[in-house]
Amino acid sequence: MKFKILLLASLFIQTACTQYFEKVQPQDIRSSVDFLSSDILKGRETTTEGELVASQFIKSKFIKAGIQPYFETYFDSFESKGFKGVNVVGFIEGIDPELKNEVVLLGAHYDHIGMGDKVQNDSIANGANDNASGTASVLAIAECLARLGTNKRSIVVALFSGEEKGLLGSKALSKKLKSQNIDLYTMLNFEMIGVPFTNRDYEIFITGYELSNLGDKLNSYTNSSMVGISDVAKKYNLFKRSDNYSFYKEFKVPSHTISSCDLTNFDFYHHVDDEIDQLDFVFMATTINKLIPGIMQICNTDSKEIQMYATN
Repeated sequence: MKFKILLLASLFIQTACTQYFEKVQPQDIRSSVDFLSSDILKGRETTTEGELVASQFIKSKFIKAGIQPYFETYFDSFESKGFKGVNVVGFIEGIDPELKNEVVLLGAHYDHIGMGDKVQNDSIANGANDNASGTASVLAIAECLARLGTNKRSIVVALFSGEEKGLLGSKALSKKLKSQNIDLYTMLNFEMIGVPFTNRDYEIFITGYELSNLGDKLNSYTNSSMVGISDVAKKYNLFKRSDNYSFYKEFKVPSHTISSCDLTNFDFYHHVDDEIDQLDFVFMATTINKLIPGIMQICNTDSKEIQMYATN
C-alpha cells in the first residue's frame, strides 16, 4: 500500500510538472521587451550605461521571481578583447538529492549593437527581436520554473553580455563553469524568437538539429511537432554563431539555440527598425507555454535522455 501511495504521488507530481502551470501572458513578455528595447537604453551595446541598466533590470526580475544568484552576486564580470562585460546569472536548485547535481542551463544574450545607420532621424538599434525577445523569453520561463519549484535537476539561468562582440560573455561563463567541473546536461539558448514563420510546418527550429536528439525529444515531450529544421540556419551554420556554441565547445553536450527567425522572415537584423512593433507577442507567449512542459521534462527525467549524435 505504501508503495502504491508513493507511486501515485510521483505520477501526480510528474503530471503537475508537465501540464499545470500558470500560463505566460503576452503582456508579460511585452513588458520586458518594451523596457529592454526602449530608446533610453540606446541599443544595449556592451560596456555602455544602457547595457548596465539592462543588467539591473534582469537582476530585479530574478529577485522578484525568487531566483537566487548562482555566484556570490547575480553579476559575473569578465574582461575579454578589451571589453569589460557582465553576465547576469541566476540559480534554481533542483529538489532531487542526486539529480540536483546535474545542470540544465537556460540562456540568452541581452546586449545589442548600440547605434546603427540612421533611418528617418533614428539611429538607435533597439534590438527588440535581437535579442530582447530571447531575454524576455528566458526570464518568463525561469520565473515559471522558479514558481513551480518542481525541477529535479538544478537550473542555471544566464543572460549574456558581449554576444555581439564575439560571444564574449558566454565564452567567459562556459570556461568558468567548466573549471568548476559542473555536470552540464544540456544548454538551451534563446535567440530572436519574436516573429513567426509563414508556410512552414513547425513554429521554431534549433540550430544544429542533426547533432543531437534534442529536437525530437522536445517534440515528444510537448506532444507536438513544434520544433523543426531550418535549412537556412544549416546553410549559414548558425549553430556556431550564438552563445550555445561556447558551451558546446567546452562541454561537448547538447547545446542548441532555439529560434523562430532564420532571417527569411525578418528584414531588420542589426537595423534601427528592429523595434517592438515588429514582434508578435501572442505568438511568443503561445510558443513559450508550449515549450515549458518540454523544458520541465528535461529537468525531471530520471536519466539523461538528451544525447549527442555527432560532434561539430
